[in-house]
Amino acid sequence: MARVAFIGLGNMGGGMAANLAKAGHDVRAFDVSEEALVRAEAAGCLRSSSAAAAAEGAEAVVTMLPAGAHVAQVYAEALGGVAPGAILIDCSTIDVATARQVAEQATARGLLAVDAPVSGGIAAATAGTLTFMVGGTDAGFARAEPFLASMGKAVIRAGASGAGQAAKMCNNMILGATMAATCEAFALAEKLGLDAQAFYDIASVSSGQSWSMTSYCPVPGVGPTTPADNDYRGGFAAGLMLKDLRLATEGAAGVGAAVPMGQRARELYEAFVADGDAATDFSGIIRTMRA
Repeated sequence: MARVAFIGLGNMGGGMAANLAKAGHDVRAFDVSEEALVRAEAAGCLRSSSAAAAAEGAEAVVTMLPAGAHVAQVYAEALGGVAPGAILIDCSTIDVATARQVAEQATARGLLAVDAPVSGGIAAATAGTLTFMVGGTDAGFARAEPFLASMGKAVIRAGASGAGQAAKMCNNMILGATMAATCEAFALAEKLGLDAQAFYDIASVSSGQSWSMTSYCPVPGVGPTTPADNDYRGGFAAGLMLKDLRLATEGAAGVGAAVPMGQRARELYEAFVADGDAATDFSGIIRTMRA
């Protein structure tokens, strides 16, 4: 087993770090939140006083942070203290350019780095059933895969450095747009007098079927249990969906790609968040559609 630094113990990172500890790794954890550190200790991790302290002598560094600026800062502080040949695994959702920059800096120091954003949400992070989309060299992927496998059910190499982030932003653009369309359809069905359960039973086995409908239905009491059954609390916050849609549309602008559906989904979530719903689950946008 290896010494692993885990930096960023939020809703996702806390469960991921716990699963690495459960797998037998020596996990040195850091977060700015005292509450998060207490939870990590209870899960078998050792607390560290800073990101640099956590990374000291680490054979692997895993980061789960809010934005590219945080990732760049942590690795700038931590690179000097890691073990020779360490693997850097960033599981945050950030821009492609920063992911590639971190990889270049790691290579210059004789280290390996991959970008490995996740899909699956808080429940999957806790259960160790995440999907990882990995960008990096063959050597980097080979080093990172055993650590990622301790936290997920699927570890898929998307391509070179930055490809993991590209896959994540494209995937979540689909998710944001399909959830908006699913909410819109349920709201329309209700106004047309269709029973929500009846509509679900029909659409979930017809051409309108999607993950947003059958796995994450935005209507309470319909389909499997989702945040809709908890007044749209928990799950994937609308503010985070907006972040991902901004990354996708900005990435599209950078390469001259037309993404009209992604752009419209971004606008809808910008309005939803501006109304004070940043912490509401992203499926809660059905309230806007009903209104």
